[in-house]
Amino acid sequence: MSARHEAPTLTPYPDGPLILRGDVELRTADGDPIPRHRRTVALCRCGLSTIKPFCDGTHKAAGFRTDD
Repeated sequence: MSARHEAPTLTPYPDGPLILRGDVELRTADGDPIPRHRRTVALCRCGLSTIKPFCDGTHKAAGFRTDD
């Protein structure tokens, strides 16, 4: 695969975000596209980010913990 059409990967970081890499189109619940400005993005999984669906680091101050 070329770098332009990279297969997507989703990697959970312990006590942190999901790291999304590759060609994936993000959409809202209504189906509207969510612009991505980078090929690699951090997605919130604590639910507290002010820039959802992207991570803003709030999980650290909130003490978010995962089981993995």
